[in-house]
Order: sequence, then C-alpha cells, then structure tokens
Amino acid sequence: MTKKKTAHIVSHTHWDREWYLPYEKHHVRLVQLVDALLEKLDSDTAFRSFYLDGQTIILEDYLQVRPEKKEKLEQYIRAGRILIGPWYILQDAFLTSGEANVRNMQIGHQDAIKYGEPSKIGYFPDTFGLVGQTPQLMVQSGITNAFFGRGVKPTGFNNTVSDGGYESSFSELIWEGPDGSRILGILFANWYSNGNEIPVDETAAREFWDRKLADAEKYASTGELLFMNGCDHQPLQLDLPAAIRTAQALYPDIEFIHSNFPDYLTALESDLKDPLSSGNHKLSSVIGELRSQRTDGWGTLVNTASARIYLKQMNQQGQTLLEKVAEPLASIAHLAGKPYPHHLFTYAWKTLMQNHPHDSICGCSVDEVHREMVTRFDKSRHVAESIVEDSVSFIADTVDTSAFSRYGDNAVPFVVMNTTGWSRTGTVVIDLDVARLYLREGHTLEETARRMQEIKLSGRMLVDESGVMLACSIEDLGLQFGYDLPDDKFRQSYMCRKIRLTFEAAQVPALGLRTYAWVESSSAVPEYNSLFNGEYVMENAGLRVEIDPDGSFTLLDKQNGVLYLDLGVYENTGDIGNEYMYKQPEGETALTTKGNAAAIHVLEDTPFRAAIEIQHDWEIPAAADERLDAEQRSLVYYPERKAQRSQNTVIMKLRTVISLERAGKGLQIDSTINNQAKDHRVRMLFPTDLQTTVHHVDSMFEIAKRDNVPAPEWLNPSNTQHQQAFVDVSNDKAGLTVANLGLNEYEVLRDGRNTIAVTLLRSVGELGDWGWFPTPEAQYLGEHTVSLKLIPHSIDGISSGAYAEAYQFQIPWTVVQTEVHPGTLTSGYAPIQWESPSAAFSSLKMNANTDDLLLRWYNMSVSSAQLDLSLELPHVHLYKTNILEERMPVSVQEEMEKHSIQIGPCEIVTFGIQLKD
Repeated sequence: MTKKKTAHIVSHTHWDREWYLPYEKHHVRLVQLVDALLEKLDSDTAFRSFYLDGQTIILEDYLQVRPEKKEKLEQYIRAGRILIGPWYILQDAFLTSGEANVRNMQIGHQDAIKYGEPSKIGYFPDTFGLVGQTPQLMVQSGITNAFFGRGVKPTGFNNTVSDGGYESSFSELIWEGPDGSRILGILFANWYSNGNEIPVDETAAREFWDRKLADAEKYASTGELLFMNGCDHQPLQLDLPAAIRTAQALYPDIEFIHSNFPDYLTALESDLKDPLSSGNHKLSSVIGELRSQRTDGWGTLVNTASARIYLKQMNQQGQTLLEKVAEPLASIAHLAGKPYPHHLFTYAWKTLMQNHPHDSICGCSVDEVHREMVTRFDKSRHVAESIVEDSVSFIADTVDTSAFSRYGDNAVPFVVMNTTGWSRTGTVVIDLDVARLYLREGHTLEETARRMQEIKLSGRMLVDESGVMLACSIEDLGLQFGYDLPDDKFRQSYMCRKIRLTFEAAQVPALGLRTYAWVESSSAVPEYNSLFNGEYVMENAGLRVEIDPDGSFTLLDKQNGVLYLDLGVYENTGDIGNEYMYKQPEGETALTTKGNAAAIHVLEDTPFRAAIEIQHDWEIPAAADERLDAEQRSLVYYPERKAQRSQNTVIMKLRTVISLERAGKGLQIDSTINNQAKDHRVRMLFPTDLQTTVHHVDSMFEIAKRDNVPAPEWLNPSNTQHQQAFVDVSNDKAGLTVANLGLNEYEVLRDGRNTIAVTLLRSVGELGDWGWFPTPEAQYLGEHTVSLKLIPHSIDGISSGAYAEAYQFQIPWTVVQTEVHPGTLTSGYAPIQWESPSAAFSSLKMNANTDDLLLRWYNMSVSSAQLDLSLELPHVHLYKTNILEERMPVSVQEEMEKHSIQIGPCEIVTFGIQLKD
C-alpha cells in the first residue's frame, strides 16, 4: 500500500527585531503576537505548536514588557507547544566572527534550558548565505540538520541527482563541511512562507493547495511536504485548525497535520532511510560555503558587506575586544587569583549580539535602526573595556617589576601584554603618568601646574627587564587631569604630567607579557639606521616600498624577489543600487587616482617605524542624476535602472598613511576619506600579477578557497565577496595577503592582473527590497578612516606565517602602567605555550559552570596537523569538548608536561583544562 503524502504545516513567524521599522515599533508588534499566541494555546488544543524563530532573545524582548507572562510561557515551552532556540539571535553568518557564533549558540542553549529544552534545529531561514563550517558547528552543538533559504539553487529534476556544484535536485540535500561533517540540509525552495495564510473557504483553499502542493512536490525528495505557515513579522493565523480541516476534506489522499520541525524531521528521515549514510545516494551533496554560486549573481545580497562600513568597523572592534583581549586577560587574571566575571561577559556578548541579526549588522535597515546599533556597540565596548582595565590592573600588580628599583624612585614601569595566539613583535604606544599630585593633598591648581611643568623629561630612557636600552619616541602631553576609583573609598582626583611613549616591543610571548620601564639614565641610546633609503623609499630586512608621484607604490618582497606594482590606487564608481546590492551605472568608466599628482611627505622617521603621508584632492561626481530618485520611488528593480552620475562635482579629500616597521612583515595603510559625494563606491586596488585561478579568504573558522571567475550562470558584472580578516592571492611561488580591520567586502578582478579590490566606502540612499525606504544616513558622508595591511609572502600563507600576521593585525596590544614592586609573575610569563604548523588560535576563556579553562584552535589546512601544547600552570586534567563546552567521550590524559594532539583537516578543537584548587 502506497503511503499517503503528508503536508507538514509549521506555524512560525520570522522576527527581524529591527528592519524597515525601528526596534521598538517591531517590539510592540512582537508583544501583540505573543499575547495572541498564548491566548490561542489556552483556548484551542488543535493549535498544536508554534516555532519561535530559533532565537531566545524573543523571550527577553517579550518578558521585558510582559514579565507576568513568564510562567505561562514556560508552561507551553515545557509542554512542547512553543519551540525555542537554539540561538540567542539569528545572526548574519559572514559578518560575525566564529567566536561570536559560538557564544550565540552557547547563550541560546543556556537561556533555553531555563524554560525547557532548546530545539536542536539548525535554523537559518533568511541568512544571506552560509559559511562552510556550519555543518561542523551544528554537529558540535548536537544538531544534525540545517533549515535555510539562501545559498543553494534548487534544480527540481525530480529524482535525478544534480550534476554537483552548488545545486540540489531536491529541497532536501546533504551538506558537508570542509572537515567532513555531514548534516541534512532543508532548503526552503519555495521560501519560509510557502504555507502562509491558508484559506478556510473551500474554493479559495482548493486554488491555494493545488498551487502550493505542486510547488512543494516539484522539489521534495519524499512525500513529506513542508509548509511554513508564517513570514516576516507575520501575525498568528488564528483559524489555522479550521483551514487544516478544510484541506483534509478537499484532499483525502493527503494527510494534513499541524506539525513542527522535530516531527517533520522524524518522518523525513524515516522515508529517506538514514539520509546521512555514505551509501545513500538519493540526495545531492553540497560541500562548503553556500553563497548562491550557481545563480545570476543579482540576488546574493553580498553588498550588505559594504553598507554602512562604520558598523562593520565597530563590530570588528567589539568582537575582537571581547574574544581576543578581555576573555584572555580575564582568564590570565583568574589564574593569578581574580574571579572571572562571567556575568559581565554574558551581558557584553548579548549586547553586542543584538547588533548581529542580518538586517542589523548588514546595514540594510532604516536609519533609526543603525543609530541605535551605535549605542549598543558603545555599551558592549564599555563593559569589555572595564573588564580589561580590571584584569590588566590585577595582572600588573602580580608582575615582578623589582628589577627596575635599581634606577631609583623615578622609574616608571609598565607591562606589555600580547593576547594573540602567536609571539609578537611590533610598535607599541603607551601614555605614562611621569608624576602625579592628588588634589586631596591640598595643593592649589596653580601650584600643581607649576610643579608638573618643572618635571624634566631629559636624561631618561626606555629599558626592558634586563636593562637593555631601547629606542623610543616621546611626546610630551603636558598637564593632564585624571582620577582613580578605589574599591574602598571615594574617587581620587589628581593632576599629572603625561607623556606618550612609542617603541618596538620584541618577542612578547603568545598570551603572555613583558615588562619595561622609563628610567633616569645618563647612558646613550644605541644608534639605529633610518628605514628610509631614498626620499620616498622605505626599507627593512624583508620589504622595500617606493612611493610614486601619484601616491601609488611598488612593493618588493626581498625574500623571493617578487615586485608588486601600482598598489594603493583608489577607484571610484557610481552606485545606483541600494543597501543590499551594488549596481554601477551602465557604460560608466571607473575613475582612479592613477596618474593624478599627490602631495607626499615624510610623516615619521624613527628607528622602529617609518611613515609617509599621501594626500589627494580628487574631483568626482557629486551624486547620481535625477533619474535615480524617480527609479527608486517607482520601485524599479535595481539591475534594470538606467540612472547615470551627475555632471556636478565635489572634492573628495584623501589622506593615506603608509607605514613600515623595522621588524614588520607587512605594510600598513591607514586611509582617511572625507566623503562629500553620494551614490558611489570607493575601493583600493592591489594588483598581484600572480597567475592563479583561485584565491583564499578568511571566513568563520576556515580559510576558504574560492574561484576567481564565477560560474557560467553569473550575469552580474560585479563578483564581490565576503571576507573577515583577510584575502590572499597566491601561487606556488609567491602570494599577497591583504588584511583589514572591519572591511568585509573585496573582489578579485578579472582584469588579467588578479587585482584585489577592497571596498573602503559605499554610499547609497535607500534600503531596497520590497518598498521605498529612504536611508540618507547610508550615504556615509563625512570623514572616515580605514586600515589595511599588505603582507607579501613566499610559499603558502599558512607556512609563511602571513595568515598569522593578518590575524595579529586584528588585535590591539594591551599596555598598563604599574609601580616598582615584587610579584609572582615574571617578564616573559605565558601560562600556555603551543606549536603547530597550521593551527590558528581562536579563544581562551573560562567555563561558567566549572571555572575550567577553555582553549580553542582551528586547523587552517585541509590536511591533518599536530598541536604541541605545554601548560605552565597547575592543572589536574586536560580534556576535549565540543563548542557547547560539553566533555567529549575521548579524553586526553595528562602523562607528560608536553601534549601532542592531532587535529583533523579543518577541524575546530576545544580543550578544557581542569585547574588545581
């Protein structure tokens, strides 16, 4: 007997917290929705269940206004009629860090458990593409599936497996990560609203279901048909039970049920008969990133990576400060005896992640939304900075600086901390109080100022803990006001004489520290050669850079003799698209600064760093012409627009600072753009002239390999893509890595030179999508500064250390002034030491339940690697966990001081360290 087809109707609402309305306006509608849901569940047992969009923050948002409903919510969650989690928020995948995604899953689970059980559903209904490591992240979260709406093209061949690539024969597929993790993928081939607003009336219902059943059957691999009853901010369909009864009467050969994801998955997996087994060949397999590679390229929404770049920069700063600075420092402080502030980290992460939904971090909402995001970024950063300040102060108090006592009472010691995963050498800047006078001591302000100004700054030098003299530059910051906030008394105000000290810190160990002091001495500082080798030529042991009259430059990699030409040229084009997608006016020729004379002068010439400033006054079109406004208001689809750029022009001032450090492996570029134009894009170009058909790019826990030339289906002239820390073009002889801070969009141009183009600024005036929503603040007017780093290398980016250098570029140095005192920690202290040819360090934090230390790495390579781990701390046990920090069955027992651990290809590994009391 043939089994009936089943129509699984899943009630849900896709809840963008903020988008075309500000947060609070959506918030009011959310309260109304959940109120209606609870009333319906109370009154109608036929309304079986509701999926709360996979994000537990909805509970927080609702209970903020309706705290009296918490018990009822919990009742229905525990009964399985409201399904919640597994995430805290529905994040964008490509614009949020790997660690942010891990915290998102951890906090989503932690919050869900307070009400019941988290749904083990990998839910990505509207994510703008998905990263390749998603299957591994799901498997490590105990999830064996992913429901998603974008990234794969359904072919609908009906029982014919697709020819591979990024197509799927059915709405069900096997998705495999680069490490080999496999999950069942459910593609919303007819979108997550294909069962929306089901009619009760028989005539309307027959027309509805004839169409909807045919649409679902076109793609479904079995008779288990999924219908999503809801959409963006969709109110509850109160008459759904009646609509289901109507459908059942009209189609007796099909079973219509008010279903949920777990029941649908159980039925589907039963029909597919172990779909993840290697012997099951019914479903298509897709490997790696899902970026709509096999489409025309017009609907990828990829240019959200460059919408409102200031948000991306603030996010990069916020994520880095939490995961790469505050958490490691708080962990090291904990090892020295300070309690770890779990509660503050949870608050800071939640506040930051509230900016991570796709319509938020992507910069594709109305202006009011993004103004509120700036406040959230500030709030999260202020908490992180407070944690850092408390942690470094505690650590500094435990560091032994008594060696500097031989320089007398006026020695000013300080500690430099490196929270990256690799030993680090580079230029450090610290502001030091040379002397203080507390106002409580009764000095008049006039006397205080006089005494501070009388302090002599000459006859002093910088030394390390061994007494080695170091070159430094000193800036007198003069009289400054400051204050302490003691734990046991009222704030203590003071006036001080402050200086800014800049120098090279050498070989500061990974996750470790070194001590220095500014001391009185009559010794002469050793002389160093300048890094300038010509008027506008900078050179160190590995690199040589020469600035051309138009501000572009050549870069010689002295290790392999490869010369890179025409670097640093600015490109400007019109943009008649929107916050989602870039569209260059038809027939337009890009403007560049190539050949435009620039004002060039030396900005810095010190023993440890050289810098050159380049200035352009660049005349560009002021905006798009009047036709764009008419096309926007008429809702002309952006690829079909015919607007051009205005004949009116404005001056865009460009200030570019190129700097080279003595021990630097790369060249830093800081670009300040004073933008007074609208409807355009600015990029910086880096021709590589390296012959290769692929390139590599930093993504979430992965160095992804991408083709330089898109698929044949791709019609969009632009092939911009997402990046996180860097993009790299290389072959078997040489490579150029371009690192960035919060610049998430790049393109490898099909220009015969494999030029890397990084977007610095994009100005548009509308949201886009389904209506006319003006966004004047997305024009990004005013002054903006961005930072990049060029890292040429031989062989590959992993073995050469170029990728490690790019990761270090993301992370600021941590410095703190202290006093001369004894301590238990010495200069060079590093509690954890490790070596691996291809592992990238990702995280150091504490577990909230056990206070065990948690360390995470991921293998950048597609080959297995070895991780040698040495622990300079008292511990009992070393064990392996998943990303939820749950102990894995396989345990790594401590038998010797040094541990050798095998890491699989592209594997994400987390280790717990149980500390001794």
